[in-house]
Amino acid sequence: MHKYLKHQYLTMLCIGGVTTMVACGQKSGTKTETTPDSTAAPVETSKANSDYKPAFPGQTRIGSVKTKTPYEFKVLSNDLKSPWGVTSLPDGRLLITEKAGVLRIATTDGKLSEPITGLPAVKLAGQGGLLGITIDPDFSNNRMVYWVFSEQRPDGTLTAVAKGKLSADEKKIENATIIYRATPAHKSDLHYGGRILFDKTGNLVVSTGERSDLETRPLAQDLKAALGKVLRITKDGQAAPGNPFAGKPDARPEIWSYGHRNVQGLAFHPTTGDLWETEFGPRGGDELNRIEPGKNYGWPTITYGIEYSGEKIGDAIQKKDGMEQPVYYWDPVISPSGITFYSGSQIPEWKDNLFIASLSRTHIDRLVIENNKVTGEERLLADEGQRFRDVTEGKDGALYAVTDMGRLYKISKK
Repeated sequence: MHKYLKHQYLTMLCIGGVTTMVACGQKSGTKTETTPDSTAAPVETSKANSDYKPAFPGQTRIGSVKTKTPYEFKVLSNDLKSPWGVTSLPDGRLLITEKAGVLRIATTDGKLSEPITGLPAVKLAGQGGLLGITIDPDFSNNRMVYWVFSEQRPDGTLTAVAKGKLSADEKKIENATIIYRATPAHKSDLHYGGRILFDKTGNLVVSTGERSDLETRPLAQDLKAALGKVLRITKDGQAAPGNPFAGKPDARPEIWSYGHRNVQGLAFHPTTGDLWETEFGPRGGDELNRIEPGKNYGWPTITYGIEYSGEKIGDAIQKKDGMEQPVYYWDPVISPSGITFYSGSQIPEWKDNLFIASLSRTHIDRLVIENNKVTGEERLLADEGQRFRDVTEGKDGALYAVTDMGRLYKISKK
């Protein structure tokens, strides 16, 4: 892809902030069937970028659904500065990253703390900065926080993982330590991946990107590189026990899956425990994948997207033996960033549904998933005009979302 065209495309997606307050929701009386109707018109009405055909029915442009439970959304704050990641603290407050390199704590009524400092310097450029965040499962006792950021190195930038202790007065991170670096570094400010979460074994799952450039794109298929991967590491940054490539020559033991482009969404299904991810396609071809250890998810060999210039990618194939098909894909793209499964009780029809923060299409995407297949799709908050960056479920069963323009939203039963 030509760097100038790529830059133009990304620049067009970066729009300024807006300051308004909204406290409304679904119009009363809006109904949907209890079981999603796959024959209903899809939410996507725009022309696809390619004539590629899905590998199976329902892989794209599934029938639409609408939430029948009355719900509302509120703007809790307009004062965040380029927030990127959000996670819940044990007391229900929210811990939020801002790309420039500080943390904030937000109450569920929107009161923001002063910036929390003490983190290692980030390389704030392009898609880089302070990215995803999670807390230790034993945070109530050890107050440990883990995060992802773009780091400047002598030979370029890379995706780094760090940890530190939130001070008792909540003003700084103490003893911040970088525990992992996704090498090789590269002179680019794109495709860092950047999500992080704990699995049920107490190890960290981290996503990386392939750094976008044509020269690094093939590294998504290279098991000797950490780019374009989902990684599984210990709290100290070592390869976690039980990883699929442990002990294998010419493969990094921290790799969990590979063949990814730019993964900004990671979430565990609350019922099955399966790991799911969303990743950016190029022009078309955003993907939703159910991640299995050791599997190859195809990029850049297979894809449902094309270059931003309109040219084909590689051999322009969508299927190949030994490479996984996405559960679902989008064309045109929605630019999926953070994701979360809903496990709360406020809105029972949302149980186990996946919610996706959409950047370029400025909405929150709701996917109904049954037996690992998407059976319905809905767009929430589509009239807000916000680039949604991350979404999480709060301790109170509401959804909380942050946007590039600095907003914090709450979505809950009306």
